[in-house]
Amino acid sequence: MPVTALRGQIVSLRDNPFERAPADCLDWHEDGLVIMEGGRITAAGPYEAVKGALPAGVTPAHHPDKILMPGLIDTHVHYPQIQMIGAYGEQLLEWLNTYTFPTELEFADQAHAARVARVFLRELLRAGTTTAMVYCTVHPQSVEAFFAESERLGTRMIAGKVLMDRNAPAALLDTAQRGHDESAALIARWHGRGRQLYAVTPRFAPTSTEAQLEAAGALLCDHPGVYMQTHLCENRAEIDWVRDLFPERASYLDTYDHAGLVGPRAVFGHAIHMHEGDFCTCHDRGAAIAFCPTSNLFLGSGLFKLAEASDPRRPVRVGLGTDVGAGTSLSQLQTLNEAYKVAALGGTRLDALRAFWLATLGGARALYLEDRLGRLAPGYEADLIVVDPRATPFMAFRAEHCRSIEEILFLLMTMGDDRAIAETWVAGRKVHDRDAPPDPIPFA
Repeated sequence: MPVTALRGQIVSLRDNPFERAPADCLDWHEDGLVIMEGGRITAAGPYEAVKGALPAGVTPAHHPDKILMPGLIDTHVHYPQIQMIGAYGEQLLEWLNTYTFPTELEFADQAHAARVARVFLRELLRAGTTTAMVYCTVHPQSVEAFFAESERLGTRMIAGKVLMDRNAPAALLDTAQRGHDESAALIARWHGRGRQLYAVTPRFAPTSTEAQLEAAGALLCDHPGVYMQTHLCENRAEIDWVRDLFPERASYLDTYDHAGLVGPRAVFGHAIHMHEGDFCTCHDRGAAIAFCPTSNLFLGSGLFKLAEASDPRRPVRVGLGTDVGAGTSLSQLQTLNEAYKVAALGGTRLDALRAFWLATLGGARALYLEDRLGRLAPGYEADLIVVDPRATPFMAFRAEHCRSIEEILFLLMTMGDDRAIAETWVAGRKVHDRDAPPDPIPFA
C-alpha cells in the first residue's frame, strides 16, 4: 500500500486534561511528521526523530504554518435535519412538531435520503469532522443511504434508525416489534462492515412506549458491541412530560435504565438538567453524555454542567455534539466557541486543551474508540486534519500576537470555522482540500 506523510506542527492529546494537569496531557511538536500506510498512522513525532522511517522516494507534504491534529469527533448530530438548520423561534417540543417531524417525513424517499446524506457527509469533512454519531429517521432506507455514502467515503461513522411508536405523526411511527426487527436487520447488514458501526436509536422516552424501550434493550443484549443513542434531560417541559408518561420511574434516566439502555457505548444527548444521582449512574455504568452547546443555546434549553459532569471524583465520559439542526453549525470549532461561553456562564473556564480533548480523544473515549481514534500516534486510524490558524486576515493578525500553542488553539476555537480546515484526511486519504478546487469528494 502507498505510504503518505505530512509535516507540520503536531497537536495531539494523550490523556484527559480534566483529570490531570492540561500541559502534561499535550503532545506538541513544532516541527512534526506523521507517516500513514494502509489507513493507519505508522509513525508520528518530531520530524528529526521520525524522518528515518520515511521509505525511499516518499516526500512529506510540508505545512510549515499549519497544525496537524486528529480528525474531530461529533457525538450527537441528526443528518436529516441539515435542511432545516436555522428554523426560527421554538423551544424543543414545539420545534419537533413544527419543523423536525415534517422534515423527516421526506426520508421515506431513498433518493432524497441519499442526496441529503451526500451533502451532510461532505459538509462534515469540510468542517474537519471525520467521525460522528448520527441519527437517521424512522425509515430503514434513511440508514441504508447514510451508511452507503459513508462506506464510499471510507469514514468511520456510527448511526441508526430512529425508534418511535407514539407521540409523533402516524407516518413516522413504527411499532415495538417492527422497530426491533428493522433495527436487527440493519445491524446484521452494517454493524462492523468496514468502518461502519450501528447505534440502537430510540429518539427519546416520550416517543417510545415502555415496550419499545425494552425492545431496544433486547437489541443491545442480542448484539454485543452495538451502540445506543437517545436524548436526556434537554428541556424542563420534556422532563415533566416524561414524569407524566413514566410515573413509576425515579428519574428520566431511570426510564432508560429500567429498559437496560444505560451502559458502555450508550450516549445521551444534552443531559442539561441532571441531578447528582444521574451523574453517578452514568459514571458507574460507563455511559457517556454529548455536550451540545449551540443547540442548547438556540432552543433556550439551558446550560450543561460541564464541571459537574467532569468531576474527577466520579467523572462521566463527555464528548462534543453539534446537534444540527437545532445546533447552528457542523463546525466543531464553532461549537467549542459556544462551549466556552456555556461553561463561563456556569462559573467555570474551558481552556483550549480541555476543549480540544472534548472534540478529539475525549469524544473517542465517549464512543469507546480511544484505542483507534482521537490521537496522532502509531497504530491509530489515519483520520486527521490540517488546520490553518491564519485562515482569514483577521485570524492571521491575531495569530501574530499569540505567544504559545495554547493561545493559538484558543484562537482557533473562538475565531475558527470551516475556513480554518485546510485539509481533511480519512484512513490516510485526502478527502478535502480547501485550496485545490474542485474538492476530491463531490456531492454527486
